[in-house]
Amino acid sequence: MFLQKLSRCLLKGLSNNISRPFSLHKLSEEHLMLQKTCRDFAEAELKPIAAQLDREHKFPADQIQKMGELGLLAINVSEKYGGSEQDSLALAVAVEEIARACGGTGTIMSVHNCLYVNLLDRCGTEEQKETFLKPFTSGTLGCFALSEPDAGSDVGAMSTIARLDGNSYILNGTKSWVTSGAEGKAAIVFATVDKTLKHKGITGFLVPLPSPGLSLGKKEDKMGIRSSSTCNLILEDVRIPKENVLGTIGGGFKMAMEQLDKARVGIASQALGIAQAALEIAVEYASQRKAFGQPINQLQAVKLRIADMAVKLEAARLLVWRAAACCDEPQRTTKESSMAKLAASEAATFVSHSAIQILGGMGYVTDLPAERYYRDARITEIYAGVNDVQRILIGDLIIKELQH
Repeated sequence: MFLQKLSRCLLKGLSNNISRPFSLHKLSEEHLMLQKTCRDFAEAELKPIAAQLDREHKFPADQIQKMGELGLLAINVSEKYGGSEQDSLALAVAVEEIARACGGTGTIMSVHNCLYVNLLDRCGTEEQKETFLKPFTSGTLGCFALSEPDAGSDVGAMSTIARLDGNSYILNGTKSWVTSGAEGKAAIVFATVDKTLKHKGITGFLVPLPSPGLSLGKKEDKMGIRSSSTCNLILEDVRIPKENVLGTIGGGFKMAMEQLDKARVGIASQALGIAQAALEIAVEYASQRKAFGQPINQLQAVKLRIADMAVKLEAARLLVWRAAACCDEPQRTTKESSMAKLAASEAATFVSHSAIQILGGMGYVTDLPAERYYRDARITEIYAGVNDVQRILIGDLIIKELQH
């Protein structure tokens, strides 16, 4: 109870300090306190069971409920609807600490915060917020259903159809890679009202889970983040009232792209947590393992590797913090968010790979978590836009900036 009260107080305090100037070189006292609170929770509740969650593909239901009670599932949501109403840097700090203990739980937290509750808080009507937001701020999860089997990065190729029928829309299609689809109680489903319009026909719909005509595909057997479930949503004549349109008809593409800017900061923060954990296990092991009569942390090759790991991690963290600060500004943050996601995800892969190299054989077996960190890191280069797409986005924006 003390931890819960402390976290709630910290979150409320942070909401009163959003206007404070952002400092790249250090966190504010309030953010540091939140960081410690999240780390204490993660060390006590997640780290001891992370290997089991991974091994058994087990959803951390009890821990998610406790995170809801701590206010960690509605960090950027208005207090009016049960949220903590704090800044995006607070979310980045919190996600990193959770992911440091369990990458899959970091995914659950990041997706729910960035792609469900924050989107509803930003774009929902008062009636929609009462039904689809307020009950989702303290442990009940929501989902974001944009991708399809044949429409990932090419969102304009979406084939899920929404057909107007009186005062309802009838949805047909399949949405893929839906995080928490099996556990969530509602989903923001994107469908097109007219395929000939391509991205201009895409519209967001609030769909209760379960709903008549909606079924779940099998849970994906993933390489990593296994405590987070992923499945398809299969919609067959799912009838949704017109009041459940999120935003405007045809405005779904713009709305989703703007929200993905925010989501990439969440993914980048998740990557930081995984990389931090990998760096820590590498340094700990190198101080204990002896070779040639000394701890291997005295070998030049190991020192050089650790230095490279730390530099990539710290550089990525600064980009993530900058992107998080930019997310609270009114303008689009595509460049900053894409840079943060690109740098942090590649740092996570590099650092976790290097940790395995330092641990040698012990890095390749499941006795130690290094191999899990590597498996968890790989997804951060893929979802919310593969890194090849991030490079294209960044390149286009830089060219546009420098040519004008």
